[in-house]
Order: sequence, then structure tokens, then C-alpha cells
Amino acid sequence: MRISVIGCGYLGAVHAAAMASIGHDVVGIDIDADKVRALSRGDAPFFEPGLPELLQQGVRSGALTFTTDMSAAAGAAVHFVGVGTPQQQSGHAADLSFVDAAFDALIPHLREGDVVAGKSTVPVGTAAVLAERVAPTGATLVWNPEFLREGWAVQDTIDPDRLVAGVPAGAEGERAADLLRQVYHPAVAKGTPFIVTDYATAELVKVSANAFLATKISFINAMAEIAEVTGADVTLLAEAIGHDKRIGRAFLGAGIGFGGGCLPKDIRAFAARAEELGRGESVNFLREVDAINLRRRDRAVQLVVEGLGGSVFGKKVTLLGAAFKPYSDDVRDSPALEVAVRLNGLGADVVVTDPEAIENARRLHPQLTYVESRDEALQDADAMVLVTEWDEYRRELSPEHAASLVRGRVVIDGRNSYDASVWRAAGWDYYGMGRP
Repeated sequence: MRISVIGCGYLGAVHAAAMASIGHDVVGIDIDADKVRALSRGDAPFFEPGLPELLQQGVRSGALTFTTDMSAAAGAAVHFVGVGTPQQQSGHAADLSFVDAAFDALIPHLREGDVVAGKSTVPVGTAAVLAERVAPTGATLVWNPEFLREGWAVQDTIDPDRLVAGVPAGAEGERAADLLRQVYHPAVAKGTPFIVTDYATAELVKVSANAFLATKISFINAMAEIAEVTGADVTLLAEAIGHDKRIGRAFLGAGIGFGGGCLPKDIRAFAARAEELGRGESVNFLREVDAINLRRRDRAVQLVVEGLGGSVFGKKVTLLGAAFKPYSDDVRDSPALEVAVRLNGLGADVVVTDPEAIENARRLHPQLTYVESRDEALQDADAMVLVTEWDEYRRELSPEHAASLVRGRVVIDGRNSYDASVWRAAGWDYYGMGRP
């Protein structure tokens, strides 16, 4: 099938490459000429495992092309729109200017029978408005939210755990849903749930899923706050309640909290949209979810200060990690970087290391010191802080090896990834998040 993908950022580039890999003829369209040139060479403009191989395979075969020319979308049967919806600078609501611009540019090239599949995360009610703009062309709008995890985006696109299609009522919607089933034929053939809904439900599926995940993370971090004043151990608490099948263990890892380009801005935009709809009280809890998440960053800074005897001024503090999560170079709203910047503001000599995110971090915070080598970053440190659980920090760094490099044996485990007893036995002052 001939497919166009409008917007070749994180979502769009992965989607375009994945669709080409399952047999479609795909053109990716973006206004950023530098990005288009890189993608046309098969170069991924960001770190995502598995993406470079798919890009190179698609470009070499001719199944995948990229351009800045929107007219290249003409003739495609399905047009996926996956542009960003960042938080507005003046508030918490989503900025839909990129979505509006993408539809403005695409509509002149639509023909009767085309399907436009929105994938951007938008406030509920957006699809209904966009459908009215698309209708005069004879095309049909569907809303097909994405559920990608950074670091696993290729897998999540090719082999998703569910597919959702918000469609208009009647025969038009049924035809559009059938066309999407053809697009995702390998996943549908293996029995992946394909859920057909109205527009509003499809929009809410995405934001409510993110809201639930954020709530679960902040719940265990709230329990960590209680554990810290009672002497309880939140890691054992999470293990115990996680055995309850109604709760489950996933996303019950207490630490410095979530970040990135999705969860924080999506829960804020959801709360803002609920206010607009006159139902702000329904999601008031999301404001506390956000507040708990931000407090854990405060706590990480506090633990570093405590571990260094009440002051970090003039002390070398090494942060292991800059990306908001492992297997990614994304530093948007990164808890790791916020902790680094705040320690720097308190007078610490902050050194940051990360396998993939250093250049992105440096662009945001050039005042910090960045070192590529983990061991070089740890040399003569007075304290080390685990903030992003890359394997080379979490599994491949022994307390004995770390002790041979540092000046002071103080470790702040911002992800509760280390065995406290092992590190303490090796002579370290160990500080966890919600642990005795």
C-alpha cells in the first residue's frame, strides 16, 4: 500500500520505517530539511534501538523515501499524521499549532476515499474538529493513537499489544477501519486486539493510559515518602503489593520519578482539557501525581546534600545518566538533568555521563561538565548518583570497582537499582529513595 507519514520526528520516523519494513511503499514528509537529508541517507536523527537498521533497509530497497514536499503525499491511500503536541509556553494545555499546520498542508493533496490517520496525542475533541476540515475532500479521518515506549518503539510499532481506531459512524467508518487493518496486516493476522471506537474514546485511550501509568509511578513514590519517615523499605513494599494480581509489579519502582516528552506534558494537558470541559475535579488527582513526581527530584538533591555532610559546595558529584530513561537519548524533562542542574546551583562540581544523551544534554545545559567514559567521570568523585538505569551503571558497575575510582564512597541510588547490603558491605554510605 502507498502510505504517507506527515512529521518525521520520533513518532513519525519510527512509524515510516516500520511500515516500510512490513511491505508498504512509504514517503515520510517533514519541514526540517536537515532531518529529511539525514533520514534519506538512512541515518536516524535520534537514538532508538533497531531504527537505523530499518531505515537503511527501507532506503536501500526504495520502499522508504523522505521529502520536504507535501505534494509527495498525493496518491497515498493512508496518510499518518504524527507531529508533536508540546505543552504551551503560556500554560499546561497542548499546543496544537503543528497539528493544524500539518492538516493545512495535507488537505489540498487529499482525494476521495483517502484515509487520514491521526497519531499525535491530542486533547479529546480535536479529532471531531479535524474531521470536519477533512470531509470536503471526500477523505475520512480516523484516530489511531500510538503507544510507543522509547527504547522499544520499533517493536511496539511492528508488534503492538493493541491497535485502536477511532472512526466515524456508519459505512464510511467501517471502510476506514478495514483499510487500517490492511495497513497493520502482520499484527492483525497474529491476533493483536484491534479495537474500533468513536473519535473521543480513541483520543482518551492514549491520555488515560499515560495518566494511569503516571499515577501508578507517583503512588509508589508517595509510599516512598511515607517510608522515609517510618523506616520502612519501599522496595519490599512494592514487591509485596505487586504480588496482588489486581495491582501487579510493573511501574512500582520508586525513585526520582518519570520524565520525557510524554507523561509529564500529557497529564498536564489532560488536566487542562478537563478544566475546559467543566470537569476539572474529575482529574484533580493528576495535579498531585505531578507534584509527587517533582518532589522526588527534590528528595534526590536532599540526599546528596545529606550524604556529603550538609553541603555540596566544592564537592565533585558524578551523575550516572542524563537521559530520562535508558535506551534513549531523550533529555526532555529529564529528572537526571534537573538534579544535576540543581546540584550545580548549590556549588557542586557536577560531572554528567551517559552512553547516548550527552550531546542533547549539553545543548540544554552547557554549564555542566560532560564526560563520555563512566570510569573517567567517577574519577575522584566525592559522591556518585545513579539517575538513569543504563546497564553499565546498574548491572556492570561493582561497588569494588567504583571504590577504586572515587574519592568518597557515597552513593545515592536514585532508581533503587543497587543491593544496599552489598554496597554497604563494600564500605559505601548508601542512600536509596524510600529505603532505610
